[in-house]
Amino acid sequence: MANWTVFKTPTWRSRTVAATRVATLSFKARPLYSRWRNGLAALGLLVISASAAGDSIAQSSPKPDWSFTDIPSQKGRIFLVTGGTSGIGYESAKALAGAGAQVVIAARDARQGEEAIRNIRLQTPDAQVRFEALDLADLASIRAFSEYLNATLPRLDGLINNAGIMEPPERITSADGFEMQFAVNYLGHFALTAELLPLLQKADSPRVVTLSSIAAARGGAIHFEDMQFERAYDSMAAYSQSKLACLMFARELQRRSDVGGWGIQSIASHPGVSRTNLLMNRGGVSGFVRRNLTFLFQPADQGALPTLYAATAVDAQGGAYYGPTGMMETRGPLGFAKVPPAATDADTTGRLWALSEELSGTQFP
Repeated sequence: MANWTVFKTPTWRSRTVAATRVATLSFKARPLYSRWRNGLAALGLLVISASAAGDSIAQSSPKPDWSFTDIPSQKGRIFLVTGGTSGIGYESAKALAGAGAQVVIAARDARQGEEAIRNIRLQTPDAQVRFEALDLADLASIRAFSEYLNATLPRLDGLINNAGIMEPPERITSADGFEMQFAVNYLGHFALTAELLPLLQKADSPRVVTLSSIAAARGGAIHFEDMQFERAYDSMAAYSQSKLACLMFARELQRRSDVGGWGIQSIASHPGVSRTNLLMNRGGVSGFVRRNLTFLFQPADQGALPTLYAATAVDAQGGAYYGPTGMMETRGPLGFAKVPPAATDADTTGRLWALSEELSGTQFP
């Protein structure tokens, strides 16, 4: 196994860091009706219909009071957590390291990465955790990063597809020309999983956990006619599309693993509505609601429990979707999340998968 204390920064990584583009989002004045519409959209996350249809898993539900103390020992296991410098990703990386796992935190900002590692080691001094630069908005960065891990790690026991952005007020595009939320939240993780599949298959019981959102059930749809929102940009619709795509991907990955004998356990999770930078960094009325009604939202560590259950629990089920079960799934005890009907359509899922392979230039077996 590679020595975790002597990794040197490869030249591709320094180039990736240097080339990382931080999009500066300017909050320009918008029509009043637009600001109120987005404000209502934020509130709408709290009042999703509890009757949303979905398929059920015909096995026992997780223990509602499952917590960090229930995480089994992860000693000897290796995890990759994207977006692990803050929010749900950071809480997941911290908990995994605390349980004895070796953790790679992958994100764009090296400074934030080092800060996250310092904070994790304050709680777990002997934590085996390190940072690697990865820009999910750049397919070239994903390929170089994956080549590096495939060459330096003995295996990968768990991949947590967590990184994401939420509702930039103006349409911005990735290095490859895709709408940014589609690129980072979904397509980048699709490509990353494909590239790391050989490494995952070297593990005894590998898991891929992909984060979705309750936004997937709130009017989420795959807009094949304008997937990149070039005709008319709607930040919430684009976000919902990306998170619905994540859920569809997680479920289809499990189906294909079963059919093809890949040995991958693919699970989806969502954090409800949690107090993270993703939620708070928003302007207008919706940002005001999120920053000033924080008592309605659960803390980030609580929001990480569905992901940690999916990644570590012995009873976690491939193809399942976990999340909080209280207050319209925005918070509360752990359980099965409702799968929206849009995520169960086989034709749409197959079409999205084929298009994703084409757009990302990657292929699964």
